[in-house]
Amino acid sequence: MERRRWPVPLSVLDRSPVRHGEDAATAVRNTVEFARLLEQWGYHRFWVAEHHGVPGIAGSAPTVLASTVAARTRRIRVGTGGVMLPNHRPLVVAEQFGTLEALHPGRIDMGLGRSVGFTRRERDALGAGKREAEQFGEHIRELLGYFAGTSTVHPGVHAYPTEGLRVPAFVLATGAGSRVAAETGLALVIASVSGVDTMVEHIDRYRAEFRPSSLWSRPHVTVSVAVAVADTREQARRLLLPEAWSLVYSRTRGVFPPLRSPDDLPTPTEREATKLAEAMERHVYGTAATVRTQLSELVDRTGADEVLVTMNTYDRTAQLDSYRRLAELAR
Repeated sequence: MERRRWPVPLSVLDRSPVRHGEDAATAVRNTVEFARLLEQWGYHRFWVAEHHGVPGIAGSAPTVLASTVAARTRRIRVGTGGVMLPNHRPLVVAEQFGTLEALHPGRIDMGLGRSVGFTRRERDALGAGKREAEQFGEHIRELLGYFAGTSTVHPGVHAYPTEGLRVPAFVLATGAGSRVAAETGLALVIASVSGVDTMVEHIDRYRAEFRPSSLWSRPHVTVSVAVAVADTREQARRLLLPEAWSLVYSRTRGVFPPLRSPDDLPTPTEREATKLAEAMERHVYGTAATVRTQLSELVDRTGADEVLVTMNTYDRTAQLDSYRRLAELAR
């Protein structure tokens, strides 16, 4: 493994979280303004996500939102983390990203995932389920074929203005994602959902099996992690609690609720408290010095080419302050 040292480029994934007392329209407007600030602070990429029917997340149309973000910024790369390919036809996705690249040359990223709807209701509404997720690798190859003008799935079908354009593609590593990324020669985005050791195993396998492509001549690894910087470790921990609690709640009760103040969170059950503690162990937080050390260790352990930060919290002012401080650590 090629050794990496901190600092590496810092990027941000924003899910357009809904805060308690806010509406979803406010959340997507906040996302656009958030991107403008991150550009000023020197972040490398800004990605938006795709979720459907989730009360606490307003990011449902990533290419539409990415287009607005790109139009309101000038330098920062803009993309998706990601478009969930089982929900869409590859031809349509190719046309959308080709349009984005034509409008904003050299600034667009195409992050792709294989997740399907959050519940059975959403999966039925989307017409996507396990079968579509299992076709992830096939659909990526079809999608890339439209950019190259060499589609073998539907010979004679062309994607305009996509054909001949180059948009860097990334695969979100869920399930078989790391294997697909290696086989298709795409960049890998991965989080320590099952612990750092498991994440490193996936990364090592990806690098060992990587096949160079026209988009990536060598493996490229982006490690995704929640990061919070504050004056004290406890203050930073409180910044992470609202989203961590909502994620745990969604996995135990099937609903991701809007973000609430740390002082207004319901008392968790014993099972939820255990899962919340486990989630917090995977996060990076504390004072600037502590976070710098933790990120340095993470980059050293994984050989990451960049870090994708995913932190959202109830207090938007404190969230922005954390991101500003974090940017200073990478200079």
